[in-house]
Amino acid sequence: MDEQGQVTTEEEPGYGIGAVARRLGVPAPTLRTWNLRYGIGPSRRSPGGHRRYDTGDLRRLEEMSRLIRTGVPAADAAREVLRSDAALAGDRVRDGQPAILLGDPGQAVLPGAAPVARREIPTVAMLGRATVALDSQTVSDWIGASLDRHGVLWTWESLIFPALEMICRRQAETGASVEIEHLFSERVLAALTRLVERPHRPVNERPVLLACAEEEQHSLPIYALAAELTVGHHVETRVLGARTPYPALADAMRRLGPAVVFVWSQQRATGDPTPLASLPLLRPASRVIVGGPGWLDGLPPSVSRVTSFREALTQVSAALR
Repeated sequence: MDEQGQVTTEEEPGYGIGAVARRLGVPAPTLRTWNLRYGIGPSRRSPGGHRRYDTGDLRRLEEMSRLIRTGVPAADAAREVLRSDAALAGDRVRDGQPAILLGDPGQAVLPGAAPVARREIPTVAMLGRATVALDSQTVSDWIGASLDRHGVLWTWESLIFPALEMICRRQAETGASVEIEHLFSERVLAALTRLVERPHRPVNERPVLLACAEEEQHSLPIYALAAELTVGHHVETRVLGARTPYPALADAMRRLGPAVVFVWSQQRATGDPTPLASLPLLRPASRVIVGGPGWLDGLPPSVSRVTSFREALTQVSAALR
């Protein structure tokens, strides 16, 4: 049976994510988020390459689901589940059955449980080759592993952005079909979108609003920035995505009253700064920041321009103080 169902043969032991989702009544995307963000997920990988949940995983997920239903925030529920596991591991040590440390440091695996496979972090070339082969599962796994281990900023600067540059350069040099870039972008977007959720206790009362310039289709940078703000800085964000008409951006500003508005332009064809002057003047004011190589000269005096991911983080954080 495929990954969506329970498999009972020796070759494919455990439960697939679909079976676990049905059993717990928790959507599969939520289970993936719990795994990526809190490390509560499948402990094994079958010989066929599928991630499988064992009975210990189910117990942890059932407890986390129960805690959340009682009103406990997801992050606190995850800490409680992991704390209980650590306590159980300590009991086993006292009983003369030492826990075995596998995978990342500090992750205890009880005797008799399936080992947790160390999730590999690829090189840029490895990730590029998997993308050229249209191996979407491997691309997803590697991006997820990097986000989990190194965070958004490192993954964007050291893996995703260089791989995307390599893919686009190869496409320009060889005339390779656009489906390679599309597959990579879609997998990156799926991984980042799962991280852009409202923090439990956001540091900002007014959200940060992120959008692409009108007709700009390259939206990965704003999702990466939103993910880092969310996960790394506990900032509440709203992402409007690609090709946001300026009237729609203005309407969103009036409804949300954001502290910061960040607008991305990748291509010069989308970098006309003139419409920025027509964005509404709010009280309290919204700080407007633009990024990307597409912007032409002539930005309104009130608009700031950033030239790097880190500078964008610095400018946004400063505007929230």
